[in-house]
Amino acid sequence: MVRNLGRLPVVMAKVRHKGTANMLRHKGWAAIAAAVTMMCASAPASAREIVSFDGSGVQAGTIVVKTAERRLYLVLGDGRAIRYPVAVGRPGKQWQGTARIAGKHIQPAWTPPAEVLADNPKLPHVIPGGTPGNPMGPRAMTLSGGQYAIHGTNKPASIGTFASYGCIRMYNNDILDLFDRVGVGTPVVVSR
Repeated sequence: MVRNLGRLPVVMAKVRHKGTANMLRHKGWAAIAAAVTMMCASAPASAREIVSFDGSGVQAGTIVVKTAERRLYLVLGDGRAIRYPVAVGRPGKQWQGTARIAGKHIQPAWTPPAEVLADNPKLPHVIPGGTPGNPMGPRAMTLSGGQYAIHGTNKPASIGTFASYGCIRMYNNDILDLFDRVGVGTPVVVSR
């Protein structure tokens, strides 16, 4: 017999031996817990939050990346910002300075820079947008100067680490959110 308790269907069976009934009940709960854990683990990752932000001298609408924190802030004004966890450049690949959003791209193809190809010679010269091997994720915003971008990722476990060649990686849900909030010309400040 199947009964619905809340949202989870529960299978009921007559069991003649008490020990077997207890074992089935415990295994049933373990299976439900495992299923819930798997559903949560496969849910799209996002960790943005609105926080207090002391951005004296920073205009609302500016993106501030704090490399040491591995966080990106979209300054809202009034002492607040949206904070996103990010992956930043590995040691020796980090940079600091100012830029602007130069372009916005949906499902961007990726052409590995010469430095990346030198370290990974088996990489193709172009990886089409939307394919599993494309590290750009669903959106990318190129920065003035042409070398770096703020983009999604095909490696969500890298978020919160020093992992890139200088680009700023975000969870895919977070880049989708930020992409819709900013435009070409948005100032970007990268600091330690």
